[in-house]
Amino acid sequence: MQNYKILWADDEIELLKPHILFLGKKGYDVTPVNSGADALQEIDHNTFDVVFLDENMPGMTGLETLNYIKSTHPNIPVVMITKSEEEHIMEEAIGSKIADYLIKPLNPSQILISVKKILEDKRIIAEKTNMGYQQDFRKLSMAFSDEMSHEEWSDLYKKLVYWDIQIDSSVDKSMAEILDNQKVEANSYFTRFIDEEYEYWLNDPEADSPVMSHQLMRKKVFPLLEESNVFFIVIDNLRYDQWEIIESEIATLFNITAKESYYSILPTTTAYARNAIFSGMLPSQMEKHHKDLWVGEDVDEGKNMHEKEFLERQIKRANLSIRSSYHKIIRAHEGKQLVDNFNNLKSNELNTVVFNFVDMLSHARTDMQMIRELAPDESAYRSITKSWFMHSSLFDLLKKLSREKMKVVITTDHGTIRVKKPSKIVGDRSTNKNLRYKHGKNLNYDEDKVIACKTPDKFHLPKVNVSTAYVFATGDDFFAYPNNFNYYVNHYKDTFQHGGVSLEEMIVPIITLDPKQ
Repeated sequence: MQNYKILWADDEIELLKPHILFLGKKGYDVTPVNSGADALQEIDHNTFDVVFLDENMPGMTGLETLNYIKSTHPNIPVVMITKSEEEHIMEEAIGSKIADYLIKPLNPSQILISVKKILEDKRIIAEKTNMGYQQDFRKLSMAFSDEMSHEEWSDLYKKLVYWDIQIDSSVDKSMAEILDNQKVEANSYFTRFIDEEYEYWLNDPEADSPVMSHQLMRKKVFPLLEESNVFFIVIDNLRYDQWEIIESEIATLFNITAKESYYSILPTTTAYARNAIFSGMLPSQMEKHHKDLWVGEDVDEGKNMHEKEFLERQIKRANLSIRSSYHKIIRAHEGKQLVDNFNNLKSNELNTVVFNFVDMLSHARTDMQMIRELAPDESAYRSITKSWFMHSSLFDLLKKLSREKMKVVITTDHGTIRVKKPSKIVGDRSTNKNLRYKHGKNLNYDEDKVIACKTPDKFHLPKVNVSTAYVFATGDDFFAYPNNFNYYVNHYKDTFQHGGVSLEEMIVPIITLDPKQ
């Protein structure tokens, strides 16, 4: 154990000698002083890891000493000790950012747990985290090879996300590589699961299928309108782990009444998955019934320009007589304008808002070296997402919604995965450019590394001609053309992509928030 140094200031320090001896036996080096002035003298000339400070000392009081310590040595944790249980003293101490607050009479275990919580919490948490993951590792690995349902796959993925975040926040990351390998293994089994089940989900009414993109509003949003007005917020490209790191901030504003997941359709891209959300249809149905709105792969035009119209038609088809609005936020000023215009939206039964920042971040990370260096891995990617959220118009909007006691549903259209391994594919000039799925005719690829849909009707996907096929990259693969192979490898390896089959892309959050009473 590290030799931690403690400064203890109390005008009755002699009476505390048993506690000081107890801490000494536990390996802590305690310097006792009997006044605030002596404490400041020691702090100015020596280094301490924590200060114990009696609140009621003659001369310079504990609170006065605390204020001086915080102004000159703001990083030293201070534990305030007092006989008083008066609330205003507690609040003043807490407002000064104390590390802990103890009330006399003290007992040894009370003191020890306070010291350990302040000085050794990171080590203890790291040890507990590693031990917990080691115990769960075998259970997770055994589960991969079992016959699992879509609910069990969702639960397993959430466990992997949990351990990813726990290990990432720990000072000891020795288990990180093992977890990364386990995620690769999980995606390999998940690919087999999707290859076996996906077609049945879409075509067999008796299949045990999850909620999917085209069913999301009908099953998860529209029923809520019977109870209250709803704000439906879609954060494009939000992975489950990214939700987890912003959840604590949102939980200060709302009660999280439903924390669920659904499965994105294939391809896991905006053009297919998000249009499916707003239309309530699968892609081939959109092409058939909304010829004026659907933009196919063979058309060089934005694929998500008609979300508002898709949504309006779905509302009408559901026979909902409601006032609704649709807003897409791409730039900061658009978000600010939405927040400023909030009062005009309150009376609508349904307000739908799409925030595009996370998707823009993933594309910027691919194209800009600076962003790639700022977000080299999942941990940094999550960190940038949280930083954006904390300073975003989305957070400002949620604060207003909380104050107005509004019900909110937050979700996304698909996730994303950091791709690492190139997979060679050959196609003609009409083949699309996405790195995680290809659409075209006469595609040549390694059949062992993909999920291939040679009959698009089975996946309810449009086809430009008779020989059209779709091919989906799996795991952390990405497609690269042999004649430009090195460019693709150098430019796209370790970038975040979507469109294919992986836990990260397909299993995504849908969260229901109720206002705090």
